[in-house]
Amino acid sequence: MEKYAVSSDGQKIYYQESGSGNPTIIFIHGWLGNSEWWKDQLEYFNDQYHMVTVDLAGHGKSDASRQDWTSTRYADDIKAVADSINSSEIILVGHSMSGAYVLEAALQLPKVKSLILIDTLKNLDEYFSEEQAEQFLFTHYRSDFKNAVENILPQYLFAEKTPAAVKERLQSEFLQNEPEMAISLLMPLYKTDFRDIAKQVQIPVRAINSDNSPTHLENNRKYLKDYDYVTITETGHYPMLEKPEEFNRILDKVIKELR
Repeated sequence: MEKYAVSSDGQKIYYQESGSGNPTIIFIHGWLGNSEWWKDQLEYFNDQYHMVTVDLAGHGKSDASRQDWTSTRYADDIKAVADSINSSEIILVGHSMSGAYVLEAALQLPKVKSLILIDTLKNLDEYFSEEQAEQFLFTHYRSDFKNAVENILPQYLFAEKTPAAVKERLQSEFLQNEPEMAISLLMPLYKTDFRDIAKQVQIPVRAINSDNSPTHLENNRKYLKDYDYVTITETGHYPMLEKPEEFNRILDKVIKELR
């Protein structure tokens, strides 16, 4: 069922509900993504859980007229949807940039009992500043966004065995965005030190991380009270798209252990 919630600044946030049962799993995509990224998960878990997929502001079918792009606004998008659904027990699943935003949203949502991060926040001591983001990412997006998407980003986002169809799909979706908008949507990630937020999170946090880059367990445990992770091998930054069947089995196990 397709619905809209209204975020704190009046943006209409698109979400879909399917399945039934407890807990409610809310899936939040990464940068330039949308709720369609979770299609395989919705099919796999349909008989087990009540599931919700969200399009953050600026993405998918949600409003994109926000003037003030901040991490708190993104967290408010998630909170608006969580407040709109009928559930007393929620697990937030955040991929890529949304890993940071589910941490922030959880502080405002007592109904959230645990968090699952997908290939994100793998080393909380590795802080990337706004200036560094401008130097290493945004200058490339502004000068030649198509080249950045097709030749620079793949070095970081994809693995040797990432399926060609996944690469083509993602690059096509990315290139539907204007460069300045793409920058605005990503900038909040580099304006906030999420270590301070992580220290306030008291609920269990689990991660499913690609082996394409290392996860620093002890560094993360300095900030997150209850953190652990599982590795999915031979994938890039999008394991739910690259190896959906294996990803679903791992996610299923993680959810059951959290319960």
